[in-house]
Amino acid sequence: MDPDEFDLEASLQRIRFNGSTDVSLDTLALLHHAHFHTIPFENFDILLGRGIDLDPQAVFNKLVRKQRGGYCFELNGLFLHALKALGFKARALLARVHLTGTPSGRGHQLELVSIGDRDWLVDVGFGMDSPRGPIPLEWGWSATMGGRTIRLTDGGHFGTMLQTLEKGEWKDLYSFDLEYVFPADIAFGNHYTSTHPGTFFTYSRVAGLPCSEGGITLLDQTLKITTDGKEEVQTLPDSPAYLDALRKYFSIELDASYDDLKPLPPQE
Repeated sequence: MDPDEFDLEASLQRIRFNGSTDVSLDTLALLHHAHFHTIPFENFDILLGRGIDLDPQAVFNKLVRKQRGGYCFELNGLFLHALKALGFKARALLARVHLTGTPSGRGHQLELVSIGDRDWLVDVGFGMDSPRGPIPLEWGWSATMGGRTIRLTDGGHFGTMLQTLEKGEWKDLYSFDLEYVFPADIAFGNHYTSTHPGTFFTYSRVAGLPCSEGGITLLDQTLKITTDGKEEVQTLPDSPAYLDALRKYFSIELDASYDDLKPLPPQE
């Protein structure tokens, strides 16, 4: 999408942003915070059998006009178009996810933003594990953001590795390199991630939305509400009332019936 064709005003209204739009690190950080805290991470279109359409106008209509959420290719795709429309020098990167210990293919999108002579990573599409702000592209960098300590380190064959500190040990989140990413690369990653029966998003219902004191996550029927370090766990019903919870906690309004969703996996 040409930056001149992007409805920047509607995009900023969607994330309730009314701050400065100058090309600066401060603006980038504020935009990141607003986007991440407003548009939920979710994969329900996959479980409705609709797939994920990455046409820029389709993503805009879904996330902005219909006020739905999305997953990495949609969330970071929309954010990338907004940044370009604002005049930021930005481009997509693809990453391998390491959460299971076995690296995936290049199935996660993030952004590289250049401001002056420094490069910054931004990612509003990795669910609740997303960095809480721009990250300088520097090996050895570490910081505590949103109550979580993260760092960038040498990932060996994988390039650069993003890690998070959990229980005193560094856990790999994802790895990436700086190779130029073409639209076809993104299309390949999105297709595999949203259709292959072995990928997490094709069989699990997922949603997440942070707040200033914590966040809310959903995995199938398990809803977790974290506030000031305290966690409340609820089990959502396997019934149409499930859709009420999506509206209440994530502002997700599905234009479908509950029976249209792929059935929940059997409870262990």
